[in-house]
Amino acid sequence: MSELAGELVSVIMPSYNAEALIARSIQSVIDQAYDNWELIVIDDCSKDSTRQVVQSFVEKDARIKLISLERNNGAPAAPRNIGVRHAIGPWIAFLDADDIWHPQKLKLQMEALEKSGVDFCCTQMKDFIDDTLLSFPKVENIGCERISFAKQQLKGRIPTSSVVLKKEIMLRFPFNEDIRYKAVEDYHCWLRVHEAIGDSIKLSYPLLNYRRIAGQISGSKKYMLERMYMVHKEYPGTSSAHAALYTLTHALGGFYYRILRKGL
Repeated sequence: MSELAGELVSVIMPSYNAEALIARSIQSVIDQAYDNWELIVIDDCSKDSTRQVVQSFVEKDARIKLISLERNNGAPAAPRNIGVRHAIGPWIAFLDADDIWHPQKLKLQMEALEKSGVDFCCTQMKDFIDDTLLSFPKVENIGCERISFAKQQLKGRIPTSSVVLKKEIMLRFPFNEDIRYKAVEDYHCWLRVHEAIGDSIKLSYPLLNYRRIAGQISGSKKYMLERMYMVHKEYPGTSSAHAALYTLTHALGGFYYRILRKGL
């Protein structure tokens, strides 16, 4: 048995008005081959029956917990930070309430973390619209690439719902809760983390399925480019010229990965 096999992974899931989709996301955690996890759902004051859906899982599985917030924060940064602070495990994983994991995801990542000796691992992802069309073939012998601070500056390469990292890192570098950082708070966080801890690893297989929904803020290209420029412009030691350059490389990379390849 590997050294990390006995270590608890705390899965953090922010939710808001997710009644129609969250059950499938929760089930993808329950279906994990790696079963030493807790799932903390932080509901950001949903107006639908999201909490009731989650509560039905809580009553059946003691590993699942629900935190109900009394006011809406308008973005997932604060709920994620709250979840991290409530986590018991030494490892944190993130999963949005509409995304779906491959059943081997956590197992393969924990094995890769032990083998590599790093404290941060993500995976490739693929887009989907209809979850009934998803399939999960058995995965073996996955390669990986190293993600550096410089690579992350040029193009966001880290799907947040695929991340597993040490809890102590997230306590040091919480997501920026400023509403201006909505939809880019994760990119900003991973920049800060990589500058501080060095390289992470990314498994070369889409163990995350990312749901594409009409109207998603991350799908608004103009908004995202404006926010990307803001992140780099305000990042310490980055000039306006470099901020513009990184925004351009991000746009080009986004076109290639998200439009042509339908994944990341």
